[in-house]
Amino acid sequence: MIDFTIKTEIARSPDEVFAYVTDPEKLASWQTNTVSATKETDGPMTTGTRLREVHRGPFGKEFSELIEVVRHEPGEAFDLHVLEGPPIDTQIRFEPHAGGTRMRFRVHGQLSGLLRVIEPLAVVGLKRNFAKYCATLKAELERQPS
Repeated sequence: MIDFTIKTEIARSPDEVFAYVTDPEKLASWQTNTVSATKETDGPMTTGTRLREVHRGPFGKEFSELIEVVRHEPGEAFDLHVLEGPPIDTQIRFEPHAGGTRMRFRVHGQLSGLLRVIEPLAVVGLKRNFAKYCATLKAELERQPS
């Protein structure tokens, strides 16, 4: 089972961090393996919105995921469920904290079939990657003027 949480403190308000994290156009600026992210549903970002994300995997191979927003509470919570792609979901929480926001980024899922054999290695790699993404997000947001 894949299940870990990355905690990051960011010197920006929960609303600012939430707005940045939930903007598909900004995803590639902090999730460095992301090639593109586009909305597949009309209207504003909300529960039920579907996104098509293209990522660069090992050895430069690109893969696509269809993601659905399953919880959208501005400034508080943003949860995603993978409909097509690796069965790894995310829950992101935004809490006021001294001088900004404490973000809790939980990644969880259950690999199946032959992929279960590599699950321990996948956990190590995913945790390292998501820690890097959160650090990049923090640096990007804190570099920008308030």
